[in-house]
Amino acid sequence: MGIAIGERSAEAARRAGPSRLASIIGGSAGNVIEWFDFLAYSVFSIYFSKAFFPGGDMTAQLLNTAAIAAAGYVVRPLGSWLIGVVADRYGRRLALSGAVAMMSFGSFMIAVTPTYATIGIAAPIVLVIARLLQGFSMGGEAGTSATYLAEMAPPGRRGFFVGFVQVTVVAGQLLALCLLLLLQYVLLTPAQLDAWGWRIPFFIGGGMALYALYLRRGIAETEAFVAARAPRGNLLRVLLQYRKQVLLSIGISVGGTVAFYTFTVYLQKYMVNTAGFGRDRATLIATAGLMIYMVFQPIFGWLSDRIGRKPVMLIFGVGGTALTVPIMQTLGGVHDAGTALLLNLAGLFILSGFSSIHWLVKSELFPTEIRALGVGLPFAIVSSVMGGTTEWVALRLKDAGQETYFFYYVSACAAVSLVTYIIMPETKTASTLDPAGGRSR
Repeated sequence: MGIAIGERSAEAARRAGPSRLASIIGGSAGNVIEWFDFLAYSVFSIYFSKAFFPGGDMTAQLLNTAAIAAAGYVVRPLGSWLIGVVADRYGRRLALSGAVAMMSFGSFMIAVTPTYATIGIAAPIVLVIARLLQGFSMGGEAGTSATYLAEMAPPGRRGFFVGFVQVTVVAGQLLALCLLLLLQYVLLTPAQLDAWGWRIPFFIGGGMALYALYLRRGIAETEAFVAARAPRGNLLRVLLQYRKQVLLSIGISVGGTVAFYTFTVYLQKYMVNTAGFGRDRATLIATAGLMIYMVFQPIFGWLSDRIGRKPVMLIFGVGGTALTVPIMQTLGGVHDAGTALLLNLAGLFILSGFSSIHWLVKSELFPTEIRALGVGLPFAIVSSVMGGTTEWVALRLKDAGQETYFFYYVSACAAVSLVTYIIMPETKTASTLDPAGGRSR
């Protein structure tokens, strides 16, 4: 066993050439592209929904595309499990490269899929298959990339550095929104966007993912992985030895996951479908809000380095529980873009208490030899069950004339996380990322 571990460490060390900063940048750039590919589906669904589901009104069309979007989340746990096993057994770099390769293939599939008018029911079937590939990729990407950055970040500044994980998520979505604005205002007419322009982001995303694959071939392996004892046996059984950490990870994620997809993905459709804003105006408001939200992430992460992880997460727990309903109800009746932006920012500010550091908190709960799987799989399960269905639940309740119930649903999910934040340990002072960190089971 000692020889095997030595060979594993020597091989990983031999491949670990680039500097810490260069590797952080390389890993982060790949994550931006992954999220661009994954979230472009939701951002552009306003335009391509009727290409695959020509019947019904806008709500019905969006409901159908949201259901397929949810399918991408169903397979996220499977992707997180398999790619997480690769990350914990063979290295973070190999796992990240495999994830981005699958994302590229899925994006190209969406880009070239004929419409319902051309191939009938086969069109949404191919769309489902492509979305499943994207979901599998993102399931492995999310936990592994967060693990990679947490292990690469310098002690004492982990909150600040890992805050950039969420920056990459938002940057990917912003790239999708900015591309949509460019197509809306400069390059294409609305008719062209409806007819074929919606394919452009998927061609671009597939190509960028190939570039991310090139970038990730040159990043270093983390020192924590190189030094760790190689995990033995079934990693799922090993993970179950950390049941307390798994349950905490799920509780941490429930409210923030639903709130994230509410305030960063669904809100654009909500402003169009409920508040009555035009699609281009809603896109501008969402884009401006996300640009400011992106800046919040390292600031909140830096704050957690100073005062601890729990106080920062309580900002979301308390705010999400108490303020989600009034923010959403008020926004639904607003017709002024400035007021809509302020309400959007209020939700995003509260959300930042979760989104800026939740990856780090989970990384600080699990030891190195099971960290990628421990960080990724519980979150993938929550994303599959809660996050992937957020838009579907919102649109279904909208269609049933009970939209207000959705706001209370988001608030209730935040309350679940609030309870978790109150009872969980302060991971900043007992981090498994530190050599002396606790490893209690």
